[in-house]
Amino acid sequence: MIGPAGTPLLHLDRVTKRYPGGRLALDGVSLGLGRGETVGLVGESGSGKSTLARLALGLLAPDTGSVRFAGHDPHRLRGRGARAVRGRLQFVPQNPGGSLNPALRVGDAVAFALRLHGTARRDRPQAVAALFQQVGLDPALARRYPRELSGGQLQRVAIARALAPGPELLVCDEPTSALDRTVQAQVLDLLVELQDRTGVGCLFISHDLAVVRHLADRVLVLRHGLVVEEGPTADVWRAPRHPYTRALLAAAGDEPADLV
Repeated sequence: MIGPAGTPLLHLDRVTKRYPGGRLALDGVSLGLGRGETVGLVGESGSGKSTLARLALGLLAPDTGSVRFAGHDPHRLRGRGARAVRGRLQFVPQNPGGSLNPALRVGDAVAFALRLHGTARRDRPQAVAALFQQVGLDPALARRYPRELSGGQLQRVAIARALAPGPELLVCDEPTSALDRTVQAQVLDLLVELQDRTGVGCLFISHDLAVVRHLADRVLVLRHGLVVEEGPTADVWRAPRHPYTRALLAAAGDEPADLV
């Protein structure tokens, strides 16, 4: 379950996680993600996708098993070392409007991320403008408040904020699910372009198989906290082995090649 040759950038080894009440969210899940690689994580609601994202980000600790990002356990990091490592691991949320302070101009939100990771005050305005341009936004929009921007613009702001520390890995949790198809395609194309330009890796979590097929090098299929299938995306689409994967593809109107 390791990506390209060598030590993976992100490595989850047989992790389990139970929530209060005994519900098993993840059951012995392993995942390796290499530098510059995009891994798609798919499954229906309640399959464990968001729990895995929180473990990868260090927001939760596994009950058993281990999580390593660049050789560190992100949940155990503290102080300056935590800031240094976590700057290399960033999050793009499902609802960017909910993750931005409505009383703060969007440029200030990005500038705050730059400040946290050591960019000098005098350099922040230029850095914010450069990040806005990098994600396809007019730098003049930095003076706007979240309520003044569209959903697609807000998601680009969220991506700019995530890129501020110069990360090596983005964890994207359903980042296009609230967007219409046209805007969704634009944001996905932006992520592909940014990855080509910067080499950032991506753990892309989605229930939308068409999105994952467009973006991911490899795919893991989760069901009831278990990985039921994984492999190169083209191979999984061409010849899925597990009945659950076949059912997901059929429900999405995307029949595998060996059934057509």
